[in-house]
Amino acid sequence: MASEVEIGSESFGKDLIESSKEVAVADKAAKGILFVFASIAIVTVFLIIIFLFTLGGEFFLEVPLEDFFLDGNWSGNDGQFGAKYVILGTILVALGALAFAIPFGIGIAIFIAEIAPRRLKSILKGIMEILAGIPSIVFGYFGRTILRFWIQDIFDVNRGLCWFNASFLLGLMALPTIISVCEDALTAVPREFKEASYAMGATRWQTISKVSIPAAMSGITAGIVLGMGRAIGETMTVTMVAGGNVILPNPITDLFSGIRTITATIAYEHKEAAGIHESGLFALAIILFLMTLLINITANRILSRLRKKFTGETKKERFKDNDTIKQLKEDPGLEYVKTKFDKYKGKIFKLILIVVLFWIFSTWFGLILGLIIIILVFGGFMGLKRIKPRYEQWIAFIIMTILAIIIIFFLGIIITQVITNGIPYFTENPNFLTTPSMGSTGGLQDVILGTLSLTGVAMLFAIPFGVLSGIYLSEYAKDTRITKIIRAGIDNLNGTPSIVFGLFGYTLFVLTTGGKSLFAGGLTLGLMILPTIIRTTEEACIAIPKEFRDGSLALGSTKWQSIVKIVLPSAMPAIITGVILGMGRVSGETAPIIFTAVLYVGPSSIALFEPVKALTFHLYILVMTYPDAQIYAGGTALTLLMLVLFLYGIAFLIRFYYNRKKMW
Repeated sequence: MASEVEIGSESFGKDLIESSKEVAVADKAAKGILFVFASIAIVTVFLIIIFLFTLGGEFFLEVPLEDFFLDGNWSGNDGQFGAKYVILGTILVALGALAFAIPFGIGIAIFIAEIAPRRLKSILKGIMEILAGIPSIVFGYFGRTILRFWIQDIFDVNRGLCWFNASFLLGLMALPTIISVCEDALTAVPREFKEASYAMGATRWQTISKVSIPAAMSGITAGIVLGMGRAIGETMTVTMVAGGNVILPNPITDLFSGIRTITATIAYEHKEAAGIHESGLFALAIILFLMTLLINITANRILSRLRKKFTGETKKERFKDNDTIKQLKEDPGLEYVKTKFDKYKGKIFKLILIVVLFWIFSTWFGLILGLIIIILVFGGFMGLKRIKPRYEQWIAFIIMTILAIIIIFFLGIIITQVITNGIPYFTENPNFLTTPSMGSTGGLQDVILGTLSLTGVAMLFAIPFGVLSGIYLSEYAKDTRITKIIRAGIDNLNGTPSIVFGLFGYTLFVLTTGGKSLFAGGLTLGLMILPTIIRTTEEACIAIPKEFRDGSLALGSTKWQSIVKIVLPSAMPAIITGVILGMGRVSGETAPIIFTAVLYVGPSSIALFEPVKALTFHLYILVMTYPDAQIYAGGTALTLLMLVLFLYGIAFLIRFYYNRKKMW
């Protein structure tokens, strides 16, 4: 009997060991598979870089760099490739957008983070998400069919398709990014900082202006930088409303001059480009990619420093064990350069500022505008210093409230105008859902089906890759160099302009499969929203308390079982929200599918390797080509807006429901 018990216990021990080995192998296999999925993002970034520099690099072998950057004559059909005015136009439009978006964005972020009651705060965040969810093509439609005429009437100018039109709309589009990042930075300021200020007798506004804003300044700067990246990378809006003139405004402060950007140039000329002309467009894409890459890297570094700012970890502690840093510190040549730079950096900054101001104020209009701004700013500050703190707080809070009301007003105008212009189409065409489109007339059946098909293919690709990548980064990834590279790749993939994705999809999918198709467009869109789903999944999993995982492991579950049974169910609402937001973005994109998927006229079948129709491209052609089809364009714009806002509304309701559930 004893021997049988010994034999049984020995057999049980062997089974337990074998089972543990199988579990360990399964966990390692799961980790490896997740790592492969997470690596796709960085591989995609490298592929984009390789194909851009491969196709655009040939251009620089034939066209000298000085001609490309210093010559302002761009006419691809005539063999002229001077990109100076196109690049400067991109920068001017972005700067104009920021001139509007920065004060409004920071002011509204302060209002949401520090002033608004909790219920109003959630409402304002929802409004900003609606603003972020409006497709760029709808902004372009509003700017080209409505705002252009308002500009002509209000400012008594001959043209409404101009620099001002583009910058104003891009400023509205950049606002959600700036507000979101700035609000997060202000919310991250430790409560102890504010309580110490209150204890010393400071008012609420004094605490905000003297404590919260300086402490969150790095995050506010990152929001501005990311907003600039959003403005630089926009395609459809500037293509439709900026005027398209390859010139530099003369004088430089002429806001009503036509202007052209890099993205608009690619969108205008890609269809007819061939040979050196096509390579020139890829060269412009290289410049655009490098500009946005630099912006995203700068913003990410700033945000990284902000996250470490309140941890108590100093710069010296972070680098004290780094051998490379030690060697650099011991380098006398580097120390000499650093000393000289520290000595003259103030003078360098002042010189740059003087040059910029001279450039801006080189005309009477600019001089008068600059003097007005100086008087208002300095006069306002001096006036606030002379009044009592209580009245100063009232004035500041009123200004912040007015800024929020103005943005809500503009959002209401855009939505109201789209609805007003779209309703007549539905009354005249009650069967628009069952009849196909026919050029500048007809229904929207095939157009809507094409949009939904592109969205479906994109999500079928992006959801598994995005969710599994997010799980790897939150549950398995350690703070290693490889992980940092993957995160950097995801961040830069997220900031890559949509038109660059379009060129990438055209080269990788269209040329290899023999033409535009649902497959090529869907995969391109899937790559675009991959970073959104990855980040949403990662943040959702990180938000699950560590105690949940520890309890599951203590009961004998493996790490993978804990993730599947505990982490994912708890994080699923946030993951679903990210997926729906991704669907909203995909259904509202235009630039990528122009290169990869869509047609306007002709029969359209929902076949994987055939081109399809889409609401965004349909609206673009109607507005740009058929000025007499405004009722049809209005109905298309309203249909697209309702589809996108419906998806964003679902995401908002899911988040609201689960947030309320947590409160109870």
